[in-house]
Amino acid sequence: MPLKAKLRGHIWWASGRVHYNGKPITKYIRRSTGASEEAGAHDWIKDFEAREIRRYILGEEADKLILRDAITLYDAKPKEAKRLLGIFNAIGGEFLNREVDSITGKELRDLARILKPSASTDTMWREVVTPLRSVINSAHDLGKCQPIKVKRYSEKERIQQDESRGKQSRVERTPGNREWLEAFCAEADVHNAAMARFMFETAARIDQAVSLTPRDVDLMKRRVWLKAQKGHPAQWVSISHQMMIDLANLPPKRPINRKTGDVMKARIFGYGSPTGYTKRWRTICQRAGIPYIPAHQAGRHGYFTELTVRLGVNPVDAAKAGRWADPNLPMRTYAHSVVDEGEIRERLRTNPVQAGNQSSTNYLAKKEKM
Repeated sequence: MPLKAKLRGHIWWASGRVHYNGKPITKYIRRSTGASEEAGAHDWIKDFEAREIRRYILGEEADKLILRDAITLYDAKPKEAKRLLGIFNAIGGEFLNREVDSITGKELRDLARILKPSASTDTMWREVVTPLRSVINSAHDLGKCQPIKVKRYSEKERIQQDESRGKQSRVERTPGNREWLEAFCAEADVHNAAMARFMFETAARIDQAVSLTPRDVDLMKRRVWLKAQKGHPAQWVSISHQMMIDLANLPPKRPINRKTGDVMKARIFGYGSPTGYTKRWRTICQRAGIPYIPAHQAGRHGYFTELTVRLGVNPVDAAKAGRWADPNLPMRTYAHSVVDEGEIRERLRTNPVQAGNQSSTNYLAKKEKM
């Protein structure tokens, strides 16, 4: 009897034999699929049959890890799992059944071009190459295959892709500054004003800011507990005396989950998700007559640029206070020039020219003496 799905309690099981060309090729199997829905059980049976048929045809060669199984082995975080599911559904069976050891870095880069033809090379790398590279290297850590190295897209490839899609990548971001912050806070309600100042002062990410609850604030010791994010552990972060006063006078709000309609637990700044602030901030900026700057640029970019470029704080100290392990990273990404380019040109045009005339006169005078 071919493999069939049967419900036992709340879990679907598979029982029967795997057949190939009408002939049973396995012993009788009775095994849990782990699926709570029938569709999931059928998917399990389909994958199991494919592996057993492959093993029957290829023998020992079938024991080599294929990409489909490598993805199944990978312990992905929710965000990674979502990307991998999209890749899994998009690339089809032929590539999924490739032996992992036969896949090259160039193939991963080319696959990203196919799956994301209108994206920048940075997006291709982040959403396709990186997840699949992680899957393969994770399988290597388990002793299942060889590791893979993938060369990044070159600058030339990035420019060519931007020309092809008609859009420039790596556009210079505008950091927040004190003048922008003051204008924003003058027009904003108390919760949004406090959140903008908090992110500018602490370099907190938007998800860390909106996740703050009353229990995360220790006013007596002037500190807040920021959740773990982007490889950084959860930790206490000091705040200024003025920020302590702002938070002490800020009544927590209970946001509503827009998908379910449920009332969520109280949040310091009143938002339930990292994207909930966007529409409100655009309105505030419009009323204040200032350009809209997203929270990440207003806070994290603004924090590092303000300290290192405007105030001249040592980048090592600024990076440590902003929870960057390597000061070179924020210097490359978060430090922005605040000098007008025209002013630089004026400096080159005036002072050096005058000095140059004097130097030329001295040179000619010396030449005549010779």
